[in-house]
Amino acid sequence: MTAKPTEIKEALSHFKDFEHVFLATIDGNHPRVRPVTLINLNKRFWVTTDTNSAKVKQIEKNPNMELCLLFTEQDMDCCARVAGLAKIIRDKDTKTKIAKRCDFFSKHWESVDDPNYTLLEICPAEIEIVTPEKTTRLKL
Repeated sequence: MTAKPTEIKEALSHFKDFEHVFLATIDGNHPRVRPVTLINLNKRFWVTTDTNSAKVKQIEKNPNMELCLLFTEQDMDCCARVAGLAKIIRDKDTKTKIAKRCDFFSKHWESVDDPNYTLLEICPAEIEIVTPEKTTRLKL
């Protein structure tokens, strides 16, 4: 069953504008996990990365991914897991809009036209919120 809008809003409230998360992609039949900065803009998730990175090559072959955000709630360790697809975004206007939001962008790329700048959109299909008290799974 698809989650209610209020449930989705509550689950997404754990994500700030910029979050350090762990992103898992698939390399053949092996998971590969690495830390990335997740950008939360207008209720959509984005990741900036190098075009030649392993994650881009893996997403080109298999767009399935999962990410995990660690957070605390009432002094307890919790996590939010998001499963879905990663899309490579080639639209220059979108790439520019995201780049302007990232204070770290110029440390990695010369401009939005830099061929080594790739923008990923993270498209959630499921969100799981895990707290010591309960686990909530939502289909989007």
